[in-house]
Parts: sequence; C-alpha cells; structure tokens
Amino acid sequence: MSPATPGITDQTPPRGIDSPAFLLAQLGAHAASKFAERLGAVDLTPPHAGILRFVSGAGGISQQELAGHLRILPSRLVVLIDQLEERGMVERRADPADRRTYALHLTAKGTETLKTIGRLARDHQDALLVSLTPNERDVLASLLRKVADQQGLRPGVHPGFAKLHAQGPPKRNARPAKA
Repeated sequence: MSPATPGITDQTPPRGIDSPAFLLAQLGAHAASKFAERLGAVDLTPPHAGILRFVSGAGGISQQELAGHLRILPSRLVVLIDQLEERGMVERRADPADRRTYALHLTAKGTETLKTIGRLARDHQDALLVSLTPNERDVLASLLRKVADQQGLRPGVHPGFAKLHAQGPPKRNARPAKA
C-alpha cells in the first residue's frame, strides 16, 4: 500500500478528474508513451514512424515540403531523414526538374518497416481500447475527429512535430530522445 497523499483519501477523488480535457490529456500522454515503447522495440521513435508513414503516402515529396507539412524545422528534419537513410529505410533522389531538390522515397526496407509499424499501431490501439465495443470505437473516433478539426489540427500530423520545431536543430550524431 502506498502512502496516502495528505488531504486526499480513497473516497475523495481530486476535482476535475472526469473533465473531458483532463481525460484527453491523461490518455493522450499515456497512449503516446506506450506507443513510443512499442516503437523502441524496433529501435524507432515516433518522429521516425511519422516520417516513414508520410513519405509512403507522398512518395517523391521534397524535404522542404515535408518540413512545411509537418511544421518542423528543415534542419531538424534533415537529421531525422539522415538517420532513416543510414538505416536503409529512406532514400533521397535528385529531382530531374530541379537538381537543387531531393525527393524522398521509401526503400524496400522502409516499406517493410512501415508494415511492422502498422502492426505495432494496431496492437497498440487494440490494447488501449480493449474496453470499448467496435461501435463505441467508431463513435469515439468520430467525436475526436470533430474536436481535432475544430482545433485546427492537421489530419495525420502529430502535434509533437511542433515540439521538434521549437527545440531547434539537434546535434548531427544524436538520435532523438525516446519518449
């Protein structure tokens, strides 16, 4: 049994614990942490996974376009792309129309890695939402999409990329911290 927090008993829950904003923050932090743990098992971070997913859907996108879409500093993105390229998951190809620009493409290894990430994500979602029926999951997703749209969140772009933008460029040899 853990020591009691002064002034709080088991019968008196803290105020606000049922507020939707608190629950969203609590579950969001928990879900992000658990997903990062799953990705860590394959030596990836959430930013790596997000970049692979996005490059897969927008093959041939330039680094500059990708940085703008993810709202991340281009210098920060370059380091993440370098890490994925060193691991053989992404390749830069010169754009024949503009030799100053590189287009990003997944390699075969990147495609296989993305399949692994997909399996991890499905397992993560199933573990996180095990207490909900399929219909309840659909309703929850619909309500969350409505709130996300109203808040101006970009579909498919995790707001955590904005934190990478604010941190500035990392050291060249540093791997992003695992969350």
